[in-house]
Amino acid sequence: MANISDNATPFPHRAGYLYKMHHMVFWDAKDANNADKYICWIRRLYSYVTPYVSQSPRGAYFNYRDLDIGVNNNEGPISVETARVWGEKYFNNNFDRLVQVKTRVDPENFSGMNKAFPLNQAVPHHHHRQQGKRTYI
Repeated sequence: MANISDNATPFPHRAGYLYKMHHMVFWDAKDANNADKYICWIRRLYSYVTPYVSQSPRGAYFNYRDLDIGVNNNEGPISVETARVWGEKYFNNNFDRLVQVKTRVDPENFSGMNKAFPLNQAVPHHHHRQQGKRTYI
């Protein structure tokens, strides 16, 4: 893994990483009343392992979605600085380059979600396309 430069692909977590940890909790929809209990449990586990993992910043693999490290504001324009909160944890120094690619390839911001790359300039919500009854950002 370390033979490939951390900026050769969007995935930067290479040299010096021994393994990836993925914290996840599931519960049955019938048990939705206990959601706070389960979320609290996984956050306690996350806090427990914190002293034993990297912290500058604590990184994450993009497919291990972790909404606790940040999400885009779905109520207004998506700014680069807002997305940087989570973007650098997933992509380290590749974040700015990926924003540039997103701006060139998807200037209308068609491919969006709660962790979509922002455009170089924030796009007002009325420019987002709709699919069904949901607006994807």
